[in-house]
Amino acid sequence: MNFKTIDDTGRVEGFCIVKSVEKKTSTKGDTYLDFTLSDAAGEINAKLWRYSPAEHGEYNAQDIVKVRGTVSVYGGADQLRIERIRTVYDGDNVNINDLVRSVNYSGEEMFNELITVAKGFSDDELKTIVTAILQDNKEQLLYFPAAFKLHHAVRGGLLMHTLSIVRLCESVAKIYPFIDRELLISGAILHDISKLEEFSVGKFGIADGYTVEGNLLGHLAMGATKVNDYANKLGISRKTSVLLQHMILSHHGEPEFGAAVRPMFIEAEILSELDLMDSRIYEMREAVGSVKADEFSARLWALDNRKLYNHDRKNLDEDTKLF
Repeated sequence: MNFKTIDDTGRVEGFCIVKSVEKKTSTKGDTYLDFTLSDAAGEINAKLWRYSPAEHGEYNAQDIVKVRGTVSVYGGADQLRIERIRTVYDGDNVNINDLVRSVNYSGEEMFNELITVAKGFSDDELKTIVTAILQDNKEQLLYFPAAFKLHHAVRGGLLMHTLSIVRLCESVAKIYPFIDRELLISGAILHDISKLEEFSVGKFGIADGYTVEGNLLGHLAMGATKVNDYANKLGISRKTSVLLQHMILSHHGEPEFGAAVRPMFIEAEILSELDLMDSRIYEMREAVGSVKADEFSARLWALDNRKLYNHDRKNLDEDTKLF
């Protein structure tokens, strides 16, 4: 977080976006607010103890606020104890680009790359259904994140994650010429398409939680349903539709990770492995990037509760090469 230290006691202050906020009750019976605050440098958990709406004001996800408090380590991660908080006003002259983490590529660039790939398919059914779904969802795709908290949880992250996997698929297809390149890439483009319905995303491109459908159904089930609906509308064969649906339903690999079924053909298996690889590389880079040279991160539950080592042999700030 881009907080600045304001005095000798270590207190900090700065502007940030409320990513999520929940009113809770402490073990002593006091009401407090549990925040996730974010800016372009990252995010932090924050607590406002002994909360009083009359004294402190009321806050919602997507609010831009100014906070002051003290940062300490709790459970291996930084936590901000809020002393003062208020919403911003025009005189603060806040630059939204300082507050919203975004990928370093425009949504239009990434979207156009995917459309170009899909339009180049020789299989007319795959070309038709993939381009139709992309075009119909373009507006949201240009800014949607790929997650609420974990990998690619930044503005434009969904397209970046998707395009990264498509590029990986292209490379794998060159090594294994017996796989169906166009089926594999089609599955890659569509595998997370219903994250557009799964997450509640505000005007800044930040997910502040899950929708009702996201909680009850999830993006795998909704993605398969979307493909089925488009296939029926566009006259796509049942076999092509079912293959794409299976790739979406199985791309989490194992039922314990949310997959409805395990991958049952080669392209589905490759997609599952590449999806896992891209997400883990992103999460590991994020974790190690905040660790000093030759030190370890805290244990990360999303990465099998591992600690990660920063060997400091490469600059982790180097940008991903998409273009």
